[in-house]
Amino acid sequence: MELTGKKFVLLVETQFNDHEFWYPYFRLKEAGAQVVVVSGKAGQSYEGKYGTPAKSEKAPADINVAEFAGIIVPGGYAPDHMRRDQNTVSLVRAFDQQGKIVAAICHAGWVLVSAGILKGRTVTSFFAIKDDLVNAGAKWQDNEVVIDKNMITSRTPDDLPAFMRAIIAACKS
Repeated sequence: MELTGKKFVLLVETQFNDHEFWYPYFRLKEAGAQVVVVSGKAGQSYEGKYGTPAKSEKAPADINVAEFAGIIVPGGYAPDHMRRDQNTVSLVRAFDQQGKIVAAICHAGWVLVSAGILKGRTVTSFFAIKDDLVNAGAKWQDNEVVIDKNMITSRTPDDLPAFMRAIIAACKS
């Protein structure tokens, strides 16, 4: 139970990538962490890209960043919806400003772009959004996981094991 006592926010929105949501959810719980599912509307149910449902527990305004170790943004089409909610974008920015873990996989980099936290950072993502990240000031690399200070990024569901190892290691250091 290497993460006992640690708390993470896991964002959710419609058309989230089921793997990129549920793998971190269960891996963090397996390690002893508490996971709080957050979306723009507390109590809202969402359907994943492959039909798996997930329900948010809290809204961004309900979160005290100081109580959490980090925030995880799954990919799929959900990040395009997440970035439209200014409270969600502000929450991601607040985690970064406080030096907390900000982890994003696949298309989740879109949320980092909208949060304005990529200038001068080194990241990775699904290759199709590389230009968006570079245009936001990031240096992009094609690696399974890229760690830049408190920011951890990965490309696709195939990278989930490396992504979660990096998040857990960062939380323990």
